[in-house]
Amino acid sequence: METLTEPHTLTATLSCMIGMARSLVSPDNRYPEGRAHVLPLLMGSLPGVDPNDFRKCMITFQFITTFTTLVPLVDCSSAPTQQTDLTEIERDLCFASAGFEDFVLQFLDRCFALIDSSTLEQTRDESETDTQTHLESLVELGLSSTISTILTQCSTEIYKVALEKLYNFATSSIFETCVSGRMVADMCKAAAKFTDTTLYLCVDEDLQNDDELDKELLWNLQLLSEVIRVDGEQLLKYQGELERILHVCVSLRCKQAYTLACSLLEHTLRSLSLIYPTEYRSTPGGFNTNLPIQDWGRAGDVAALGVCWHVPCQEEENFVFQLLSSLLHPQLQRIKGHVSGDQPMTREELWQSLAIVQHCLLGAGSMLPPLDGAHVHDLVPSMLNLGEIKLHVGVKYDDSLENYRVSICQTMRLLLHHILEHSEDDTKSLFVIIKVISDLMFFCGTHKKEFDSRWKSFTLVKKSMENRLLGKKQHIRALLIDRVLLQHEMRKLVVEGSEYKVVHQELLCDLLLLSTSTYSQVRSRAQSVLMTAMGTYSFSYRDMIPRMLQLLSPQRTAGTEQKFKGTLYCLLGASSGFCPASTRDWDCVGEMWPALVRCGLSHSVTLEKPSIGRLFDDIIDRIHRLHDTIGIYFTVSERCVEVSNQIAQSQNPAPCLGLPSKEEIKEGIQRQRIRNIVAARKYEKLVNDLLDCLEDRDLPWKFEHMATDLLALLLRDDHPLPPDAVLYFTQTLVHDSISIRKVAISAMAGILKQLKRPRKKVAVLPSDISGIQDPEGICVGDREGNRWLQYDSNNLPLSQEQWDSLQFVEKTHWGYYSWPREMMIYASSEKPQDDLPYEEMSEGEKIIFEYFSDPDFIDQLIEFLSLEERKGKDSFNPRRFCLFKGLFRNYGNIFLPVLRPHLEQLTSDPHESAQRCVCEITAGLIRGSKHWSFSKVDRLWQLLCPLIRTALNNITVETYSDWGTCIATACVSHSAAETPKL
Repeated sequence: METLTEPHTLTATLSCMIGMARSLVSPDNRYPEGRAHVLPLLMGSLPGVDPNDFRKCMITFQFITTFTTLVPLVDCSSAPTQQTDLTEIERDLCFASAGFEDFVLQFLDRCFALIDSSTLEQTRDESETDTQTHLESLVELGLSSTISTILTQCSTEIYKVALEKLYNFATSSIFETCVSGRMVADMCKAAAKFTDTTLYLCVDEDLQNDDELDKELLWNLQLLSEVIRVDGEQLLKYQGELERILHVCVSLRCKQAYTLACSLLEHTLRSLSLIYPTEYRSTPGGFNTNLPIQDWGRAGDVAALGVCWHVPCQEEENFVFQLLSSLLHPQLQRIKGHVSGDQPMTREELWQSLAIVQHCLLGAGSMLPPLDGAHVHDLVPSMLNLGEIKLHVGVKYDDSLENYRVSICQTMRLLLHHILEHSEDDTKSLFVIIKVISDLMFFCGTHKKEFDSRWKSFTLVKKSMENRLLGKKQHIRALLIDRVLLQHEMRKLVVEGSEYKVVHQELLCDLLLLSTSTYSQVRSRAQSVLMTAMGTYSFSYRDMIPRMLQLLSPQRTAGTEQKFKGTLYCLLGASSGFCPASTRDWDCVGEMWPALVRCGLSHSVTLEKPSIGRLFDDIIDRIHRLHDTIGIYFTVSERCVEVSNQIAQSQNPAPCLGLPSKEEIKEGIQRQRIRNIVAARKYEKLVNDLLDCLEDRDLPWKFEHMATDLLALLLRDDHPLPPDAVLYFTQTLVHDSISIRKVAISAMAGILKQLKRPRKKVAVLPSDISGIQDPEGICVGDREGNRWLQYDSNNLPLSQEQWDSLQFVEKTHWGYYSWPREMMIYASSEKPQDDLPYEEMSEGEKIIFEYFSDPDFIDQLIEFLSLEERKGKDSFNPRRFCLFKGLFRNYGNIFLPVLRPHLEQLTSDPHESAQRCVCEITAGLIRGSKHWSFSKVDRLWQLLCPLIRTALNNITVETYSDWGTCIATACVSHSAAETPKL
């Protein structure tokens, strides 16, 4: 740390010291000399506050913040003369603590030098922007948090000296308000939290209409907007001055001035209305009680944390609503006058009014009741009341006062429709309106994004400051207080606001209107808020999705490309949030998927545009990734009803709802049965609607692929696919498009599994078969107890009698280590079924049988399957294997006569693609013959053995891996005794 020429060494050293800070300052016997190094380390880190190296500057701020959070900065040099029971190390620490004041003052000098070199004139050319860069914002944040921590941990004497130094620096110059002014204001904000604030700001009435104002006025306004962020009770002393300043400054014409005034207004309201801790010291009650050096690294006591909370009193609440009445209400009336035409405003004046409204909402949002009103009915039929439970989150809303949230909502909706009708190009106003609508619905003192960022920051700080040697959650007091505040804010974010009401419906309709408007930035911002709202309000998607689909209708000729793209983006949803296209609801999916496919028939939009094509691809990709199989059949067992009754009758805790009567239970079960029947009909209707779309000859190829993909997603275990869909997938096995053929192969494998006939299984004991009882525990390897499972060339089933006498175990891993608790195998007494008669086949089975019995169809199918797709990159395809396995499992060897000539031809063909095709068919044949009779298996191997020998004799480097995969796949879950000739 003594070198300045090796910045990488310095930053690495500081990072290591941050990780071991807690262990270094803890007053234990593991390293008692460690605390003596704290002050030299702090003094040695001061050169790291370097304006020329942002990375070094940030790690230095983190280092100083970490150590000062753990160490009270109190001068204890007089303690050795007053207390005689101190150890030698404690006496040395007391004398060394006299240097804390010098450290604080030197650190302030370093910060002042950093600020002087960060002014806008020093860091910008005239042609460059005057906004703060990302690095400057990070340094500002680091400086603010470090100063706040230092002044929090200071004794009163050191604090007064530091305050005087900071005051002299802040009042000796006029700082620009972009970079350096923000840094100084943040430092003054940290100091103002612990002392009284004197407010005085003079604004000449003649300056009201000036576009540019004096820099001194702007600087003082910025300084005031930050130092006002203190305990709300302190502001009551300056109620009159604050109100006068706000009245004058928010009406200034200068944009920079009224922006700072709006920040002042927001910070004033937040200080008055929020619930928050007022101090974060490392010990409760300050540093005047015990010897402060004994509190270094001290863990906080959760049971006696002693948090001092700011809870708004009645005077503060009155002050908040007085400000809203005098500042917000006139702006709402002014906007209404602009909408009606009685008091028209210029765009600049409208932006100013919207800024005041927005900052009033952000400042007083925690005191404004959430939007309320009538519920949206008939979204979901239910015998229960789906309303949310009202929970207390620390704020009692006064119903006698005007609900400004409702007033803002009504005014913003009027203004929105006025702008869209008369001046849609006023995007700045639309941006603010979208933000206000979002805050009206979700903001109650904290934004979710800000909360997530603070939670992540808290987690990182907790990790870096924990002492793992203690073995318990011994976190410091400041971290515990921060965790309590985060918990309080989490309650406000998640416990209420999910009930869908008419006022929400109106706002979501407005957001949908903005999401499909002309300008892309407006659409993007509105879509983000709309997706958040649809993911928050229960069942709101059932109301909004039909409205979106109306904009996609091919019959809609009045739509524009912007509306079309905006609607598609709405269906796509947020990247990591709610996706309307993949909702688990039969009504929504049943309308949406066919509507997406029918977009290909739209004549009002150019579908060949690459951006629209990519958008459809993204929607289908999200559906594939997020779609879950939607349930059709739901049942509630009698046992479940009995347990529910017992829970409802318990008194600890007592249920909030009464016990349902037998008639209500009976009605609920009946409703559930009806719901299952309706769901099955909706499923079949969706399948048929997609098939109807596919039958349209005008449907472009891209949308044909889309419909095929969606149709394949509708395969399920509990309900057979309708015969028309089976016919479609069977026909598309020989489609001209390779992508559709791939989907059809996967779908056909699933259909064949649906049509699989059930077979009886019986439980067996291995000891009964082998005649040997295995010892308890795990017995690894070959032994007499599992000899009957092993391949024995002297005991092969070469006749019908031998075949029937064997017990076939398909799981090849059973018995090597241990046996399953209940060993279930296919019953050997059950005779293998002969080929299923055509009359007993289902409609789907008949369709597959007819096509695969057609030589022309098989010729075309094999021709496609033996084509090379990507030279040198093709490999054994498990989907094709599953297709042939299902065919031979379900239909026996009935298709062998049609396939035999193709197998012989493919085997003799040396090309890689032909060999791969015969590998897939061969593996499917062997695995599909698992339940065939002995005579069928014997004839099968009479066919396969010559083919496999020929193929292996002609094997090449390219086909070696495919044949290896073929044999390995054929042997999986297959008893060795069933394939003796292999």
